[in-house]
Amino acid sequence: MQPEFWHQRWALDQIGFNQPQVNPYLQRFWSELGVKKGERVFVPLCGKSVDMTWLVQQGLWVVGVELSEKAVEDYFAERNVQPLAEQRGAFKVFSHERCEIWCGDFFKLKAKDIGNCSVLYDRAALIALPPEMRWRYVQHLNTILPADCRGLLITLDYEQSEVAGPPFSVAEEEVIQLLSLEWRLKVIAEENVLEQSRKFADAGATRLIEQVYSLFRR
Repeated sequence: MQPEFWHQRWALDQIGFNQPQVNPYLQRFWSELGVKKGERVFVPLCGKSVDMTWLVQQGLWVVGVELSEKAVEDYFAERNVQPLAEQRGAFKVFSHERCEIWCGDFFKLKAKDIGNCSVLYDRAALIALPPEMRWRYVQHLNTILPADCRGLLITLDYEQSEVAGPPFSVAEEEVIQLLSLEWRLKVIAEENVLEQSRKFADAGATRLIEQVYSLFRR
């Protein structure tokens, strides 16, 4: 999957993956991680997610990374704030108060760029990537996140042959294969949401399972 794909999706506002409300799983399960005010939360492939604003409101520092500059600009414009924008190596970094978003290629991020992000929140990153990119994504996360990191991961599980991604189906077996060497993981919620998704229902999907995992670095 090439960067041009995502640039085009944002340019054409084909962003059905963007949720207008704060993710209910985030609100329901965040407390289980024991996150304290002042910690840094890493949000990969963040888009313009309202979840970042919710995290800031919990007293946290949010560090996102996003390929599309339009998505980043929209995030701050929709909150009527003017971020500081500065070039840092291969990234253009937008920041305002306790939120900074690194605009550029996730795979070029280094640990020193994002600081000590002791918490991970992945709602739309892993499922945005085709199978051949997922292992590389997880390996890079392992490189840039600290040993004491923990987080939430939200995935979708459906019959991939019925609906073309993204978002892609990532079954529990694959999640375990990808993460279990470096992370202790547990499914803490599982729900069939097919009736709430017109896109998948109209495409002929027979099931659409959302799964939420708690993650703790080994």
